[in-house]
Amino acid sequence: MKRLLLPFLALAPASALFAGEVQVAVAANFTVPMQQIAAEFEKDRGHKAVLSFGATGKFFAQIANGAPFEVFLAADDNTPAKLEKEGFVVPGSRHTYAVGRLVLWSAKPDFVDANGAVLKSGNFGKLAVANPRTAPYGLAAIETLKKLNLMEAVQAKFVQGENISQTFQFVATGNADLGFVALSQVFKDGKISGGSAWVVPSQFHEPIYQDAVILGKGKDNPAADALLAYLKGDKVKAMVKSFGYDLR
Repeated sequence: MKRLLLPFLALAPASALFAGEVQVAVAANFTVPMQQIAAEFEKDRGHKAVLSFGATGKFFAQIANGAPFEVFLAADDNTPAKLEKEGFVVPGSRHTYAVGRLVLWSAKPDFVDANGAVLKSGNFGKLAVANPRTAPYGLAAIETLKKLNLMEAVQAKFVQGENISQTFQFVATGNADLGFVALSQVFKDGKISGGSAWVVPSQFHEPIYQDAVILGKGKDNPAADALLAYLKGDKVKAMVKSFGYDLR
């Protein structure tokens, strides 16, 4: 048996011989991009990324309480920095993999104007916003409304999503007339795909630097190292930009 097995091993690709698996917590706004990146990562490097999606703030609590994640792609830079300070991150692994953009979006064509003046008009029912305590895009939405001096005027119309994916669903299903979502959720082929939108100027809120880290549980996992290195490559950077993100 050993004699038959050895020639097979000699012919097998190195990636197949050393393929591993890595448990990855991913901010909800990066769901579709990361699904595509994970598929390419498995083809190119042979490792499988097992993905879990949710709100950055909730992942922080889960990681602090021992969740088995090995890599974390957050929707901000503060949460990974805090995890690093508290000893949950492999030192030196933190880097910005994307810079998010906020957009005011409606599933209805011609409902949101190019300057977001619909917010001032008040001619809408519900406004979807992600929970600012756990979702960085929700915090950016609140900062934008305060910048526009509209917080008091529109707060009564809020419908709050647990994360940015649920917030998007509120708008997509018509449960909210409009909402603040991630540009990546409505961006396809270099433009807004469906509905109407106002891309919020970046100076209206703090930059949405999205950082990735290797967590302590992934310290000795080569697949975790490989994934972080893969995220820094030109192929992934091009994919990230294609979803409407900026690069730092």
